[in-house]
Amino acid sequence: MGGLLLAGGAAPALACRTAEPGAVGQCSASRLQASLGRVDAGAGNRYAPLEFTNRSETACTLYGRPELVLLSAQGAALSLPVSAADGPSPVVTLQPGDTAGAVLHWTVVETDCVTPAALQVTPPGGGPATTIAFAEERVCHIDVTPVA
Repeated sequence: MGGLLLAGGAAPALACRTAEPGAVGQCSASRLQASLGRVDAGAGNRYAPLEFTNRSETACTLYGRPELVLLSAQGAALSLPVSAADGPSPVVTLQPGDTAGAVLHWTVVETDCVTPAALQVTPPGGGPATTIAFAEERVCHIDVTPVA
């Protein structure tokens, strides 16, 4: 699978394959289900896999990073930008039912933090955003890796 490790060396169970760009059509937001995996904590840092599952009947590809916006309990965008974490950006082919993911990392011990209630997720390549629960006491800095 290569490169998708959480704190403590645990790798989430994700089924994906790399492919040549253009070999299969890009995954549209309507074909994907986004979800957040188990949060792993340590020394003021948090890590969680952001998973995309192909819920369609045909294969599709993902490439790059998802776009993320932290939301308040009232649904307003919070003023904490999401940074791009370093890492390779493979083209990932998802067969029907397959899952690929990016890794979210955030800190909780700095100043100028926010308290989100949800995360608005736009998959790599764009399309309609999905909102998923992300109730965290503090988020001071957040970044996301490319999907792998």
